[in-house]
Amino acid sequence: MYSLKSNQSIFSSSTIALAISSVLYASSASAANELVTTETPETEKMEVIVVNADFSNISLDKMPSSVTVIDAQQIEDEGAQHFEDILNGIANFNWSGGSSRPKYFQIRGVGEQEQYQGAPNSSVGFIVDDIDLSGLGMVSSMYDMQQVEVLRGPQGTQYGANALAGLIYLKSNDPTDTFEHGLEASLGDDDLQSFAGFSSGPITDSGKLLYRVSLEKHNQNGFRNNTYLGRDDTNKRDEFTARAKLRWYATDDLQADLTLLHANYDNGYDVWTLDNNGFDTLTDQPGVDNQKTTGAGLKFTYTGAENFVLTSLTSFAQTDHEHAYDGDWANPEYWEGKTCNEYDEDWNVIGSEPCVYDYIWDKEGQRKTVSQEFRFSSTQASKLFNDTTEWLVGVYALNLREDNDLYSEYNTWPDEVLQSEYEATNYAIFGQLDSQLGNDYLLSTGIRFERRDSEYSDSNGDYFKPSESMWGGHIALSKTINTDHNAYVKVARGYKAGGFNMTLPPELSDKKEFDTETLYNYEFGIKSSWLNGNVDSNFALFYMDRQDQQVAASIQDPVNPQRFLLFTENAGSSSNYGAELDANWYATENIQVYGSLGWLETEYGEYTYNDKYGNPVDLSGRELAHSPNFTYSLGMTYFADSGWFVNVNANGKSDFYYSDSNESKSEPYTLVNARVGYETQTWSAYIWGRNVLDEKYGVRGFYFGNEPDLDWADKQYIRYGDPRQVGITFDYKFM
Repeated sequence: MYSLKSNQSIFSSSTIALAISSVLYASSASAANELVTTETPETEKMEVIVVNADFSNISLDKMPSSVTVIDAQQIEDEGAQHFEDILNGIANFNWSGGSSRPKYFQIRGVGEQEQYQGAPNSSVGFIVDDIDLSGLGMVSSMYDMQQVEVLRGPQGTQYGANALAGLIYLKSNDPTDTFEHGLEASLGDDDLQSFAGFSSGPITDSGKLLYRVSLEKHNQNGFRNNTYLGRDDTNKRDEFTARAKLRWYATDDLQADLTLLHANYDNGYDVWTLDNNGFDTLTDQPGVDNQKTTGAGLKFTYTGAENFVLTSLTSFAQTDHEHAYDGDWANPEYWEGKTCNEYDEDWNVIGSEPCVYDYIWDKEGQRKTVSQEFRFSSTQASKLFNDTTEWLVGVYALNLREDNDLYSEYNTWPDEVLQSEYEATNYAIFGQLDSQLGNDYLLSTGIRFERRDSEYSDSNGDYFKPSESMWGGHIALSKTINTDHNAYVKVARGYKAGGFNMTLPPELSDKKEFDTETLYNYEFGIKSSWLNGNVDSNFALFYMDRQDQQVAASIQDPVNPQRFLLFTENAGSSSNYGAELDANWYATENIQVYGSLGWLETEYGEYTYNDKYGNPVDLSGRELAHSPNFTYSLGMTYFADSGWFVNVNANGKSDFYYSDSNESKSEPYTLVNARVGYETQTWSAYIWGRNVLDEKYGVRGFYFGNEPDLDWADKQYIRYGDPRQVGITFDYKFM
């Protein structure tokens, strides 16, 4: 009989709770990698996920942190192909649809909505198998994925400047000591074609050298119909992902893990329409959204010393990316049929003429990151304070370089032309103590000191060379109330480096630079098991105090309306508070129900900015952008003894502001997905549907003037998410 419980297709207290006190040891690239899955004795019939960042094998339900872990079974149950397919089910999590795939994220209302110029400075860390892709989150295929982890709140001890809001970590499956292979194929509407496969096993007879390789090729048209060009693929998704892992047991005391990643996303970008129809576009020069990433991670773990365990992690990533769009969202014939006013030097209307409007925007970038980390952690023989306290110390260095080439053209004339070079080097030392205080109390304290030196120059003459020292950390106290309940309180301090604004006109010279942002997170949580383990829940309350909040602002140039002035400034302070709940219920051996609920309140402190006409706009007390008050999800999986199965899940959000620079808002929405099929030990076949009710929902919005025939009057424009899609998948696994 198939048992949902034994396959752990749930959000459970043993699979969701992840402690900041453990994973905050090092850079997120290394700490998140330490999440592994092991099985408890057979009589328990349960998998237990433990955290090995502190090498103490503490189970996740004991850890003081608000974390969602989505395991391989749920990814399979929901038929997810990409991170985009599961992210809406994560409490207090949102994303900004300014790219072909999600790459700008918000956790608890903190994060970016876009990045149009080159000086990367993310609020949400994004790691794929120890490779740091923060701000480049597009390449996130779910094929052969072991689990997805979303850590909420600042990760000041473990990761530092790039995880002010939290961390997303994607961990693919590891090599196996026995041979296993698989193939998968999917077909669906929107001309979907997806083919994937993996192979894993030993390379040597001794079993000391293991491998795993997975490949996926995904193609579809992208749900847009360009009526001007007569094409339905101008918003295409042409995505290739390859992963390879080698594990070498060099000696009894030394293990080496090599991870390789190559992803080539050659996607289109044609999503904006003047009439807000959203799916019938008119562009003559459709945009692109490409990303080619090659990365590697090399990890050594040495356990041969009596008083410490040494972990070394080296990582490298090189990314070529391009984002381009047709800025007038139409074509010459469209505009020639419109009439535009003529003005004198005092802006008095003196006549009219046929409109001429043609605008393209294109940015190419090359980013390279190299990092090295060494960690020393305690053994049983070197615990402190009468063997009650485990310790960890480490050092970390990161070098990031990004070159950008920006070109835009307005009515055949160059508009914005900018070549820039950026480099940042971070050095950090960090440490953590985890102390057993008796009576089932655990005290975790951690601190990180980080130095950041950066340099920027561009072809317009801007030059910046800021340096700063920052620190973060946490203190958490957890208590095992009984075998079914664990509670914790935590205070964490996170930080995000300051920076600068390039290509600003003289009237905005006072906004050339902005300061470091600091975030204090206060959290209480309880992780529980009910009804003899058939119900698991994870609940957290939090309050976030943001000081010197960094706000991304934009102003449309009233003289050159095709151009926007983009800058970041400090907004004083803001506060976010709310709660998260993840729950799972094994109703029977064959039925599992799971869900999540997020409640979020956000508010600016004192913040006023000037609009494009110089008029002050006061946002004090207003909610932050991309911060819905409620996020929710509910799912059910039924697996019959005969092999038939069905999964139905729904997720949604309340309305939210699209931007910090205007008052335009989304509509609330709920998306329903379904999957039904048949499974054996070796193969499965199923029909699936995403957004089966064909809900029309916004994922990004702008409020500005983009129509010269309307005198560039401000108007709300919306980019919509994917409509209904139905497909069929066949999966085959063999030894």
